[in-house]
Amino acid sequence: MKPFQFILIGLISASTLAQSYPPAAGQEGSTAISQDSELFVAWAAGVAISRGYINISDPEAQDQGSNYASFGTENDALGIADGTVVSLGDRGTAILNFTKPITNGPGFDFAVFENSFSDTFLELAFVEVSSDGINFFRFPAHSETQTETQVGGFGSVDPTYINNLAGKYRASFGTPFDLQEVEDNPLLDKNSITHVKLIDVVGSIDPEFASYDSFGNAINDPFPTPFWSSGFDLDAVGVINEASMNTEDLFVQNLKIYPNPADNFFYISTNEKVQIEIFNAAGQIVLQTQSQNNDKINVSGLQKGIYFIKINCKGKSTLHRLLKQ
Repeated sequence: MKPFQFILIGLISASTLAQSYPPAAGQEGSTAISQDSELFVAWAAGVAISRGYINISDPEAQDQGSNYASFGTENDALGIADGTVVSLGDRGTAILNFTKPITNGPGFDFAVFENSFSDTFLELAFVEVSSDGINFFRFPAHSETQTETQVGGFGSVDPTYINNLAGKYRASFGTPFDLQEVEDNPLLDKNSITHVKLIDVVGSIDPEFASYDSFGNAINDPFPTPFWSSGFDLDAVGVINEASMNTEDLFVQNLKIYPNPADNFFYISTNEKVQIEIFNAAGQIVLQTQSQNNDKINVSGLQKGIYFIKINCKGKSTLHRLLKQ
């Protein structure tokens, strides 16, 4: 057999093995869900965002006076998808919570909206879920985009090569996720997902900065995007399958902490006895205590910054963010 015949057979074999995932919104076989779909029964009610650089490969680069993404505000990620977004920046994160938990029902359970202006300008993000706000588990993501040539800052990505990454679809169309696809773990209750985390994919194919999918492939998407709107642009997270809640569930979800921001003390709005765990931004427990009858909780020993407060009551738990001044 001639050499060129070997090459041709190799190319045919490679194309046969390649996986083709659903295409762009509006095309036959697409899984994109419109923002006005009646499938959505609720939207994210709270969010905590940690911004990333506008260009992780050049930390000194600035736009609009900052080297971090600064477009939009946290509130822009709440409620129905409306095209108003907050930019995460390179490797920035967003943790969203909901009035009622998301449950592992039939079909897709929730969808994430980004604001791409086309079917191929895709800024992607990993998606993780948690049932306690502390332990997060990632959807098995896959990118088959080539990794020989860097996709430029305004380059294109074929959505048929993308699976289980938020940002697969253009603005006004959500990328859906099925909790059944997350690997089982004793620390995850798929029928009571309280938090969804988004982590911006750094689309660089340089190993020093690259983000990798679940198969070890570098994920190649537009890079760099050195603007104040850098990285994944979060519009909304819509809930499709929502867990029913009993009286005790609603009681826990309605717990509030105040004042927030706090100086040296805060309170919890409940007359019930609650167990409290306070975590720093790295997920480490820095304080454990309990409260009853609106007891004063002393945090004077904590440094200034963002903390997460896990409140346990009646066998249920809820997570709140506290800014310590």
